[in-house]
Amino acid sequence: MDLILAGAGLLLLVFAGDVLVRGAVALALKLGISALVVSLTVVAFGTSAPELLIAIEAALADADGIAFGNVVGSNIANVLLVIGLPALIATIRTKECHIGRNYALMIGASVLFIALCFLGPLTYWHGVLMLVVLCLILFDAYRKARLSGEGDSIDELDDADPDMPVWKIALFLVLGLIGLPLGANLLIDGARGVAVAFGVSDAVIGLTLVAIGTSLPELATTVMATIRGKADVVLGNVVGSNLFNLLAIMGVASFFGPLDVPLEFLTFDLWVMLAASLILIPFVLHWTNVTRLWGIGFVALYAGYVWLLV
Repeated sequence: MDLILAGAGLLLLVFAGDVLVRGAVALALKLGISALVVSLTVVAFGTSAPELLIAIEAALADADGIAFGNVVGSNIANVLLVIGLPALIATIRTKECHIGRNYALMIGASVLFIALCFLGPLTYWHGVLMLVVLCLILFDAYRKARLSGEGDSIDELDDADPDMPVWKIALFLVLGLIGLPLGANLLIDGARGVAVAFGVSDAVIGLTLVAIGTSLPELATTVMATIRGKADVVLGNVVGSNLFNLLAIMGVASFFGPLDVPLEFLTFDLWVMLAASLILIPFVLHWTNVTRLWGIGFVALYAGYVWLLV
């Protein structure tokens, strides 16, 4: 029953997050907000809404291990699974991808997050710092895109429908705003029940069941991008998601804290997250592409990590 609850919560989160993004994008475009601003704010935050609601619900339920596991585990899965599994299908030609600056920002955000965890528990002032850093990054991205003339086309927004009827926008927003907290509540309750049944900690469930579940949308996007030969979408999706996980999700969740950092995160999981991020250096610097052999290695590393946890 707990597994069913967790699965139902996850499906509801994915559905609610999708309709919320589609409704919010359509509303923003109707209000005359540029596609660039929409992509940097509405889409970026909206696609992270499931993880955000999970973190908030976990903080309110005193399940700090799930809150941290959701973010740290998702970042690990985003690199090793979301890049590794598509590489088994086709080579990801990262030599055509130019995301060095964003990748450096992701590494910087990872180091900042680890440092704050050692100064934990995470409280509102940690959250303020993370959100200020995120705002500076978004402003810099907006300024650079404006100067280069990129990002103003509505065509660059996935599933954007500027002609969506007002009633449909309202319906999507209501479904999203109701479905997200409900799905998060079901997932947290189910995940905690699974943890008790299997005799493991909340943190382990957050790092595995919850993290893999919330990484499925990124995995689907990456598989399709790999098949279409769009390496920039593959790496950009992972780097952007990891950056938002650390700064936006944990930044906001910290306001519902204090969030106690589980000891095992300080001694092991945070360093695995950083190591997984650093593994991408050869691909970001265009030394090699992500071939099937690399994909096998990534997936094997993730399997070994989960085996150590469980």
